Amino acid sequence: MQKSMTRLRKKLVSRASLRAFISLVTFLVLWEIGSRSKEWLGYSLPWIGQVPAPSAVLRVWAGLLTNQGYWESWYLSLVRVLAGFIAAMVIGIPLGLLMAVSKTFNGLSFPSFEVLRPIPPLAWVPVSIIFWPTQELSIAFVTFLGAFFTVVINVVGGAKSIDSRYFQAAQAMGASQWDIFRRVVLPATLPSIVVGSSVGMGITWNVVVAAEMISGGGNSGSGGGLGFFIWNSYVGGSYEQIVVGMISIGIAGFACSEILRAVGGLSTPWLQKR
Repeated sequence: MQKSMTRLRKKLVSRASLRAFISLVTFLVLWEIGSRSKEWLGYSLPWIGQVPAPSAVLRVWAGLLTNQGYWESWYLSLVRVLAGFIAAMVIGIPLGLLMAVSKTFNGLSFPSFEVLRPIPPLAWVPVSIIFWPTQELSIAFVTFLGAFFTVVINVVGGAKSIDSRYFQAAQAMGASQWDIFRRVVLPATLPSIVVGSSVGMGITWNVVVAAEMISGGGNSGSGGGLGFFIWNSYVGGSYEQIVVGMISIGIAGFACSEILRAVGGLSTPWLQKR
């Protein structure tokens, strides 16, 4: 416990953390100046002059912290992201490994996979609304697609990039096919799984927000998800709330990605020594 606290303390006072803090403060100052350019400079700067100032966004955000609907939106979006992401991992990782180790299965499945992969997940929204019985299942399906193709393609690429000499060495020592898969293929593919999951998580957040906007938030009550929160704010003319929703999505996505990177670091300790 003490070692963990020491590492955390060193990380917080490191040069990288200082640079990140300076970068964030600089960004906020420039944003404030640009948003208030008409008031302070006498003319409005293009684009940024129409964006609410950080101080105004912070005031609105402080008022939303006691709003139940805002936290319901957080909860609903997070649940949808996790449901779609976990389903993509559970289905995508075994499928990718099977496509990588079996030439027959790869020949049967990869052409169809490659035809479907370039289709943007949002293009599936109308189809999913038609064919799934509820809007909640439609959002979950589209969210699943956001991570699924990325996970599979990373797993296939990672497994196929393994040096064939590892297989030859394992076979020479009498290893069975299961031993080769368990001790060679799976460990060598773990870094690709970690990368694919991190990228897939980011795509999943992009997709779920857009799906919530299009579908009206699913069959929910006062919440509806962060995407629906942003859309409602736009319809209501509350531009500060739009920015709050956007920042909320950024925070949620960053937190999820950091957790995945931490888990990935624990599952691939040999890479941390480089």
